[in-house]
Amino acid sequence: MKKLLIAAAGGTIAGALLTTQIAGPLIAQNAAHDSSVYEQLDLFGDIFERIRAQYVEPVETDKLIEAAINGMLTSLDPHSSYLSAKDFEDMQVQTKGEFGGLGIEVTQEEGFVKVISPMDGTPAANAGIEAGDYITHVNGESILGLMLDQAVDLMRGPVGSEIIITVVRAGTPEPFDVSIIRDTIKLTAVKGRVVGKTVVLRITTFNDQTTSGLKEELAKGIEELGGKENLEGVVVDLRNNPGGLLDEAITVSDAFLESGEIVSTRGREASDDERFNAVAGDLIDGKPIVVLINGGSASASEIVTGALQDHHRAIVVGTKSFGKGSVQSLIGLKGDGAMKLTIARYYTPSGRSIQALGISPDIVVQQPRRTPEATEEEAATTKRLTSEADLRGAITNDSMTEDEKTLYLEEQAQAEETAKLRDEDYQLAYAVDILKGLTKIGQDTP
Repeated sequence: MKKLLIAAAGGTIAGALLTTQIAGPLIAQNAAHDSSVYEQLDLFGDIFERIRAQYVEPVETDKLIEAAINGMLTSLDPHSSYLSAKDFEDMQVQTKGEFGGLGIEVTQEEGFVKVISPMDGTPAANAGIEAGDYITHVNGESILGLMLDQAVDLMRGPVGSEIIITVVRAGTPEPFDVSIIRDTIKLTAVKGRVVGKTVVLRITTFNDQTTSGLKEELAKGIEELGGKENLEGVVVDLRNNPGGLLDEAITVSDAFLESGEIVSTRGREASDDERFNAVAGDLIDGKPIVVLINGGSASASEIVTGALQDHHRAIVVGTKSFGKGSVQSLIGLKGDGAMKLTIARYYTPSGRSIQALGISPDIVVQQPRRTPEATEEEAATTKRLTSEADLRGAITNDSMTEDEKTLYLEEQAQAEETAKLRDEDYQLAYAVDILKGLTKIGQDTP
């Protein structure tokens, strides 16, 4: 026992000696580092004063400092930035679901503004702006080299005013101009509809109305179907959803999960890591789910998709998502402004980061481009051909009761409704067909 104590004491003494030996170099190293930082700050101050004194035109001091702060933050990554008091207020308004503008979520890539997604029913969406488009000019003025906030400011303006943006689109040989009339953007976070026996939940953004809106629209759809027992499944449509609040992504995922991890975030320090888990209670009691995504599905959309995919709770259909796997924190600053700073990466339940990779769908389904309306002659050739039942004097089918025949005709009508949907939205029709097939398999399997 005495030997163990001595050994321990000896180890402690050796450690103390080692610390004493390296303390001098460490202090010198820290002092040198601090000196370098102070020299850089002196350099910044010198440049600042020279600009104020010698620039060809007078410069507003506050704007100069704001630009310097924003330049420091935007040099880190595309999602860190400085928000002036007005921009911070605008962002807070956006999370409540109403704001002015064109209705596009944007990022910056290679000096140009890139559209993450147009928002449903907004001026940008109605004008035909698509996810992946690059905006190179605003009202004929090049935005190359501008910071993202500066470019966005150029696109803002009074409601009802016109803006002309120049767009570069993959597969289109020449840039083209698009005229858009600015409007007040009112976002309905969730829109529901019933297709056949499927409830389709279109989630356009993750703001503080999203989870409550989802529950409300789902309940309406189930009521329209006459109860949960008549529900074949749910389509969660996250296409062109640019994301939003992390908390809302977690609660939307939790709405369809009984247990398990939803998402984890990992920051610079291990002590900052967080895990978010589901609590019991699946709103549709295990009925099948299809999640629709595309290149405009980003951030919070990818959190929901990743959670449901990793837990094998949903089949993911569409095209690869945007690939924004980072978490930003809004930090209030003096003067009522704020700093948006990337503080962590998020990881799906299986431990994968989708940063810059995106989420790959289980079934890749492209959305065909709209084609011109069919001519009257073409439409005539696609009309339903005469069937046996249309023939005068055709004998009746004696293998079904009247109730069975009614049910069969209802199923036919639903199938035709889905077929019509293919012309309107091929990806959504594909998702509905998957749920119908899963239900059939479940019914036919003993």
